[in-house]
Amino acid sequence: MRKAGRPRDQTARRQALVSAAGQAIAERGLEALRIKDIAEAAGVSQGSVLYYYPELDDLVLEVHRGAVEGYLAARQRAYDEAPADDPAARLRALLRSGLPSMTDDPVHGLLYELHRRAGRSPGHAELMASLFAREVALYSTALEVGAATGGFTLAASAHDLAHGLVALEDGYGLHIVSRNAALRPDRARELILAHARAVTGRADL
Repeated sequence: MRKAGRPRDQTARRQALVSAAGQAIAERGLEALRIKDIAEAAGVSQGSVLYYYPELDDLVLEVHRGAVEGYLAARQRAYDEAPADDPAARLRALLRSGLPSMTDDPVHGLLYELHRRAGRSPGHAELMASLFAREVALYSTALEVGAATGGFTLAASAHDLAHGLVALEDGYGLHIVSRNAALRPDRARELILAHARAVTGRADL
């Protein structure tokens, strides 16, 4: 019984360490990340952290991977839960899911912090590129469906517009989590919705 349960135990422990590391990064930032902080957040010894992740960079990469997958899953749910026969509602839900809801939004703050590794790590760069590509795919689908059903009159190709929407989200989001007083979450939502109305010809977004 012990041998059969061990893989599940190890998986659970790894997941707990990934969660604890994500919490520590969100609170302290990558530069201040310490094994001690992760161990305390997970309620284990520092030796346990090193047993599962001898290299801290490997743990940080797992945090990044989990953050990307969780964020994308949340965005997909927001889209899927909107009425399937209302392309404007679905696009609106997708647009709202892509911006931080507050200056200390934990999900976006963690992602922006982890994306900083992309310039120095192929693994982190791949995750960042994958996130962008999959967000573009989400928007492309929403725009293509809207155009195909006559709900949108697109100002350019769905793919190009999707690139622009994701880039706007990233830019606005960075200013929000950086506490730029000139670009609060509500204002950023108004701006991106205004852009979406202009490029889809849909005034009720």
